[in-house]
Amino acid sequence: MAIWLNKDSKVIVQGMTGATGMKHTKLMLGDGTHVVGGVNPRKAGQTVDFDGTEVPVFGTVKEAVEKTGANVSVIFVPEKFTKDAVVEAIDAEIPLAVVITEGIAVHDTASFWAYAGKKGNKTRIIGPNCPGIITPGQSNVGIIPGDITKPGRIGLVSKSGTLTYQMMYELRDIGFSTAVGIGGDPIIGTTHIDALAAFQDDPDTELIVMIGEIGGDAEERAAAFIKENVTKPVVGYVAGFTAPEGKTMGHAGAIVSGSSGTAQAKKEALEAAGVKVGKTPTETAKLAREILAG
Repeated sequence: MAIWLNKDSKVIVQGMTGATGMKHTKLMLGDGTHVVGGVNPRKAGQTVDFDGTEVPVFGTVKEAVEKTGANVSVIFVPEKFTKDAVVEAIDAEIPLAVVITEGIAVHDTASFWAYAGKKGNKTRIIGPNCPGIITPGQSNVGIIPGDITKPGRIGLVSKSGTLTYQMMYELRDIGFSTAVGIGGDPIIGTTHIDALAAFQDDPDTELIVMIGEIGGDAEERAAAFIKENVTKPVVGYVAGFTAPEGKTMGHAGAIVSGSSGTAQAKKEALEAAGVKVGKTPTETAKLAREILAG
């Protein structure tokens, strides 16, 4: 089992013919992802050869969905064009849109997030500024290295791309049902809570690892959700214990103001909800391992 992505997912790549899109489409295909098309209005009708796999290019997302049955889009489009690309995916009612692009104006993200709601939330948005989503052994959509883990019993949701990779590697012997990088911007589509709910409902996920970071109150809200709704064990890590007040750290959403948004406050909220929180990624992995060994 998995959440949101599996071996039957049919993936299109918006921006496939750009340098980044080409590189990661090749890697995704290598991981077994069923990439059925790319989207670029200027190159519609062409095909791209990825080591013997011919992938057609369509002019629009709508056309790609109609001709291939695609149900996932991954977006590798420059930031100034990303809003239009996401809106196009929403208009095509594609069930999952994974927005890898970083540096998108918060106003643009707010705009396409609100547009998805106005259209009935038929499209789940993951990101922006995220590494994507992987169900090991089945499908990999985004930029997560596909060779650092295996299928297994842990569900992972993380704000940080790098920490996603580290946690997957630390627990590679146990493996993951699905790992989701939700991104660290101030406004994102899919939240910790969305992933926690999905992992709670996934019969093959036995334990959830949740990685947060300083800034905002997403982790506190997730803690409240865990307390009320999650019966599976959850292990957490919060990046940024040594971050100075008032400085943005890495992600646009990672900024501490007074006592609000600090790593310590988030750790305390999670622990109050019964979540075991590690001081380092390695300690967090150790806690997960101990619980599963039970």
